[in-house]
Amino acid sequence: MHASAMEENRIVAMWSGPRNVSTALMYSFAQRADTAVWDEPYYAAWLAATGEPHPMRAAILTAGPTAPANVAERILQPTIQPVHYQKHMTHHMLPDFALDRWFARASHAFLIREPASVLASYRAKYDHVSLALIGYPQQADLFDRAADALGRAPPVIRGRDIQNAPEKALPALTAALGLAFDPAMLVWASGPKPYDGVWAPHWYDKVWASTGFVPAVGQSHPDLPAPLARLADAAEAQYRRLEAYALAV
Repeated sequence: MHASAMEENRIVAMWSGPRNVSTALMYSFAQRADTAVWDEPYYAAWLAATGEPHPMRAAILTAGPTAPANVAERILQPTIQPVHYQKHMTHHMLPDFALDRWFARASHAFLIREPASVLASYRAKYDHVSLALIGYPQQADLFDRAADALGRAPPVIRGRDIQNAPEKALPALTAALGLAFDPAMLVWASGPKPYDGVWAPHWYDKVWASTGFVPAVGQSHPDLPAPLARLADAAEAQYRRLEAYALAV
């Protein structure tokens, strides 16, 4: 593919912490005829750098690029479709993972969820929990960096708004990204996807059972054990700062 194809390729970086509707949103964008998707580009690099004993660690390290520079190189490679949507986890972005090669070229958006809800869901899948592992400090830093590059606040969308009113939230999000809304984004086939990360069998059981967004259930601020409640309190200010910019739905 010649050089002009890379110039035409549009990188959309969606930044989220874990246990949001990030995978469902990736599935939604994958239904677009103009979009290719990439599931958590920096996961293997983060595991290699941190030694975090995540489920399926060996398989993830084998399947993905473990050097941050190689991730950046692949991000910049053109895709067949003109839009390259990337589901990024904010906690994967370590301070020495230089983003300079591609960050300013990308369109950025931020998917947010209330800390208490994230913690309740995360703890059900993985015992080791910390503020860094749920990604709120990193998301706030990345938001500031994207705002500096853009000259204004980048789009922010609540996961709960997408779940409860996808027919309104998705057009608002795509418009904010400068993309046309495609109604195909509202529905997908159930089951595993060819673009799922290798870790999907551990984390994606609920989204595999889905064929579209379903209304959020449960409290946005569930009761938590004291250690998790303290983490939720610590993340709340960072969540609220981004929520102030959330798209109206």
